[in-house]
Amino acid sequence: MHERTRPHRRLAGLVSAFVLVCLTLGMGRASLIDLPDRLLAAVEKRWGKPALTRLSVWQRMVRDRRAASIGQGADGSNLQHVNGFFNQVPYFSDLAHWGVEDYWATPVETLASFGGDCEDYAIGKYFSLKEIGVPVSRLRITYVRAVNLNVSHMVLAYYKTPDAEPLILDNLMSEIRPASQRTDLVPVYGFNDDDLWFTQGGANLGGASNVRLWRDLLEKLAREQQV
Repeated sequence: MHERTRPHRRLAGLVSAFVLVCLTLGMGRASLIDLPDRLLAAVEKRWGKPALTRLSVWQRMVRDRRAASIGQGADGSNLQHVNGFFNQVPYFSDLAHWGVEDYWATPVETLASFGGDCEDYAIGKYFSLKEIGVPVSRLRITYVRAVNLNVSHMVLAYYKTPDAEPLILDNLMSEIRPASQRTDLVPVYGFNDDDLWFTQGGANLGGASNVRLWRDLLEKLAREQQV
């Protein structure tokens, strides 16, 4: 990802999306990893049988971690598994991979096409951890400035408690480290299903809000889940 717009310009496009999130992820729907046969057939046609294998491995990983976590609250172990899993996906720019400047892929698209960039890694980790059972309140997809690379970048931040120092899940580094040890990253803003935060000063912008590309992503997830 190479950010071409300033954060405040992205923030200007924020819209309320709580109802959309509920509809998209299907309140009462079984699971995001219960992939319809129609979707699997389309994946095989476009990307071949290896894509189905990758999706099957992802489904098994999520289900195994979810089963192992029941009553355990083992977030730390789950973070390691999910971070390592998605960091194995080869990096491609959106322009090279999708033919557009900026594209946020669903976890199915990322794994089936076997490529992605920083947004796709963070999105895949976010939804996988949600499926495993990590509370959304502990997760924030976060825009940062990668100082050493001089580019905008996206990571997933995990907060054990609301006031805790977050742990950073990042494709630039395999090790999960506390934010204080990632001096190469300067946070700009973060969001999850429920809220949006401007991280400089910790301002909560309120509501279940998102940027246009997040809304587009949720709509794609909804279409994937249609049987």
